[in-house]
Amino acid sequence: MAKARGRRAGKKRKVSKKAKPKKVKKTLRKKATRKKTAKRPAKKTTARAKKPAAAKRPARQPVKGPVVPPGEQPIGMVIHYYSHLGVAVVKLNKGALQVGDVIHIKGHTSDFRQVVESMQVEHQAVTKAMPGDDFGLKVSNHAREHDVVYRVLNP
Repeated sequence: MAKARGRRAGKKRKVSKKAKPKKVKKTLRKKATRKKTAKRPAKKTTARAKKPAAAKRPARQPVKGPVVPPGEQPIGMVIHYYSHLGVAVVKLNKGALQVGDVIHIKGHTSDFRQVVESMQVEHQAVTKAMPGDDFGLKVSNHAREHDVVYRVLNP
């Protein structure tokens, strides 16, 4: 055993038999008082000179939607992407798509073309998808939600 070192190494503590409760001092809080401030008179308003009317701008032309690349037809949109599988879930809006077609996926940060090699609906391989179908599509690059899918008409 190691020896205890320090000022009280050899002394024993005195233990009192009764512990006395400590008295708690109560402090009185002062009531918060508001400072009295002098009331200020209301500001006087003066008549301002009117500015000359600015020339009106012509009305903006409404944007007509995404520009379709020539030789391509928009057929659907990516609604989900599974990065660990490299699979995009595509909602087909119009037109049919089948294995062997060339597609172009274009979005804010993605823009690539590829040949459709495999498609699945409910984990079953299919060769053709019709409008209104949601299907899984193996893609070569990263696709993002809301990317537009085009079918290339003249590959």
